[in-house]
Amino acid sequence: MRKFSRPKIALIGAGMIGSNLAYMAAKKGLGDIVLYDIIEGLPQGKALDIMEATPVDKINSIITGTNNYEDIKGSDLVIITAGIPRKPGMSRDDLLTTNSKIMQQVAENVKIYAPNSFVIVISNPLDAMVYLFYQISGFEKNRVMGMAGILDAARFRSFISLETKISVESISAFVLGGHGDSMVPLPRYSYVGGVPLPDFPGMTQAKIDSIVERTRKGGGEIVALLKTGSAFYAPAISAIAMAESIIKDQKRVYPAAVYCDGEYGYNDLFIGLPAVFGGNGVEKIIEIKLEDHEKAALDKSAEAVEHLKGDLRNLKFLS
Repeated sequence: MRKFSRPKIALIGAGMIGSNLAYMAAKKGLGDIVLYDIIEGLPQGKALDIMEATPVDKINSIITGTNNYEDIKGSDLVIITAGIPRKPGMSRDDLLTTNSKIMQQVAENVKIYAPNSFVIVISNPLDAMVYLFYQISGFEKNRVMGMAGILDAARFRSFISLETKISVESISAFVLGGHGDSMVPLPRYSYVGGVPLPDFPGMTQAKIDSIVERTRKGGGEIVALLKTGSAFYAPAISAIAMAESIIKDQKRVYPAAVYCDGEYGYNDLFIGLPAVFGGNGVEKIIEIKLEDHEKAALDKSAEAVEHLKGDLRNLKFLS
């Protein structure tokens, strides 16, 4: 008799993003979940709490918590949130040294215990952390990706909705580039009910500029309000969208931090670009036609990401 198995999902980091990932993945029935953290009792307690919610919410996933990397053995998909969050006044780049040390340990253990997994990185600074994981793990480029563009585009869509009073379900948007202040929201590729944003009634350039700037500062806005942490609901559901498209082979197109091998003129770089996510991970990077000023903005963002790679080398995390 054929034996069927459910996907196994490992979540590295049981903080606010990690615990929301666990619940959201279970809610969508993506597989059984292992929640890992170095703090004793934290992943076990959160996993048990979520597990006890499954009968009421009609969820059939098994959720467990652990402090032992060996328990992620055989995972099909790994989502990494491990690292310290931003505090008010900090940029994502300020986290580089501390979170690089953490990512180094994570990558080494994922390589040992889940060598065939697909990996989604959420830890900041995102573009540097996903590149560091890629280099340490030696995984193929299609199996390593960073969650960024989906979150940034979701913020862009939210702010467009607030301005236009149109449902977010009728709004689509693209945000490319690095996950930082140099990100590149693309109004020309953003639509309200099928109408390009610049052409939507009542939409002025000043309004577009304000929405774009708020999108770039979206994460910092939340950090300033929370004071003791950073965003967690929106980052979690954004990563789950990527995970679902991979696990269910949905072939969805999302902007995300993917490895460039000549696309858009970039090489050996993880940066936010539109890509197809399916059963083989990052299956294709979609190259869209950019106007000169849009490409110049994307080039500037790529330069910022390259600068972070240089910082990793200076800190001896890369050879």
